[in-house]
Amino acid sequence: MSPRRSYDQYCSVARALDAVGDRWTLLIVRELLAGPRRYTDLHADLPGVSTDVLASRLKDMERDGMTARRRLPPPGAAYVYELTARGRELLPVLQALGTWGQAGLGERRPTDAVRAHWFALPLLRALEGEGLVEVLLGEGTFHLRVGAGDGPVYGDGPAPRDPDARLVLDSGTCTAIGRGESTVAAAVRAGRIEVTGDGTLAKALREA
Repeated sequence: MSPRRSYDQYCSVARALDAVGDRWTLLIVRELLAGPRRYTDLHADLPGVSTDVLASRLKDMERDGMTARRRLPPPGAAYVYELTARGRELLPVLQALGTWGQAGLGERRPTDAVRAHWFALPLLRALEGEGLVEVLLGEGTFHLRVGAGDGPVYGDGPAPRDPDARLVLDSGTCTAIGRGESTVAAAVRAGRIEVTGDGTLAKALREA
């Protein structure tokens, strides 16, 4: 394993960038905020990354205490990567970057890949309260753990149990929320988001 490159500056920003400033590192964190992932799943949801670069980044992140690798018990018997507590501390960093990047998002380009769960973090920023939320888009389904204090904050696919709220919307509405052009409450009032469920969060959204 090659030695980690450093800016060699006695500054906390420089030290942070020593660990997460390489290309793909923060996007790997974005994927692992959904919980443990196999290497093949990470590679599939990071279009454009080479296998060598992904393997190198995961080794660096494990060395720096951001991720851990463990073997699933039989019958799975596969290795998965997951964030450590230190890695999960990067959630507000990604949230801040997402907010800062809203202005440059623009319209989707023909070359832009998209995954349904990439809308999870913008929606997570936009929702208040606590609860399990299932989100249905044309591109796919994912779920959010709003207000989660620990562990995964979102996941791909349907919610693992009956959600507190279920949101049905299109990617255009998600994009508008991510760009700050709309709020979730405003989209609900405009009929752009259908809300079902009996949880406190669902009722608050319908009454907003």
